[in-house]
Amino acid sequence: MPDRLLLVDDHPVVRTGCRRLLASAGPYEIMEADTGSRALELCESEPPDAVVLDLGLPDIGGLELLDRLRRAVPDIRVLVFSMHDDPVFAARALEAGARGYVTKNDAPEELVAAVETVLAGGIYLSRDMAREVAVMSFAPNRSPLQGLTARELRVLAELGQGNAIAEIADRLGVSYKTVSNTCTTIKTKLGARSIRELIRIAVEHRVSP
Repeated sequence: MPDRLLLVDDHPVVRTGCRRLLASAGPYEIMEADTGSRALELCESEPPDAVVLDLGLPDIGGLELLDRLRRAVPDIRVLVFSMHDDPVFAARALEAGARGYVTKNDAPEELVAAVETVLAGGIYLSRDMAREVAVMSFAPNRSPLQGLTARELRVLAELGQGNAIAEIADRLGVSYKTVSNTCTTIKTKLGARSIRELIRIAVEHRVSP
């Protein structure tokens, strides 16, 4: 039987491109989900051999979804496929249990190689990303984002997208007070004095949901 893949991305064009690329590379059975909730449903009802996961989903943050997928299906193999090329996110994804990280700026063959590696039980990073993650591990204070949890990164990313605290609370399904307290914690960790400074940090570091 062909390996079953689940593509999780909220952009139809991206899913279509990935489907065509992977279909030409091997005999895969490919499923699709445009939200984190749908991905969880499919993983529980029709467990895939591997998941190709975008971090920027509209309903559940990518790192949070990664954690929930691994709790739902402990042996699941997840390859993160993201627009974000900051090694902080690659490191976070690996720490959260991802088996690989590929950016949407990488060559198409990188995605194919990553899927094949993950399906074979390996871990995949592009050469450049692997080098940056390795360098970062020897300089743990290089990025101020490294001390943030997955939820704090998501809130910071939402601030950088121009969303107000009330909007973020609605998107995350939590209370206004929870998001406000999270912002206070982020300010303490990053040495910021205001929400405006958090927004600047999010933009400067290109933090994405």
